Amino acid sequence: MRKIIKAGALAGAVAALAVVGATGAEAAPAAGSLHGCPSGAVCVYPQNAGWNGDRPSLAFYSYGAHNLHNQFGQHYVLNNQTDGATARTCTGVNGTGDCQGYLGVGYYVDKDLTPINSILLVRP
Repeated sequence: MRKIIKAGALAGAVAALAVVGATGAEAAPAAGSLHGCPSGAVCVYPQNAGWNGDRPSLAFYSYGAHNLHNQFGQHYVLNNQTDGATARTCTGVNGTGDCQGYLGVGYYVDKDLTPINSILLVRP
C-alpha cells in the first residue's frame, strides 16, 4: 500500500504517515480529484497502465460491495473517498470471501486483481 503525497505537502504527509504507523489512524480526507479519481470515489486503473494518464477505468462511489468483471493482472486501486472511509478487495462477489486490507483515504495499491471479485467500500 502506498500513500500519494501531493506537492507542497511532504512534511505534513510524513507526519501523517508517522501517526498512521504509530496509531492506525486514518490519513487526512482526500479533497478534489486525485489522478483523475473524483473526490468521494474508489478508482481502478487499467491493467499494467499505472495511472493511465489520470484516466481510471472504474470509479465506485457508494458504500458497500461492487463486483468486478474481467479485471485481471496488475491494476492501481486508489481510495479517494472522504471522511476516513476505507476500501477492501475481496475474493468473493458481493464483498465476501477473503477481504484484504483497509485501504485508507489517499492511499493506493498496485494489486493483482485476478483473484479479486469485488471491492468493498467501508463507512468510517
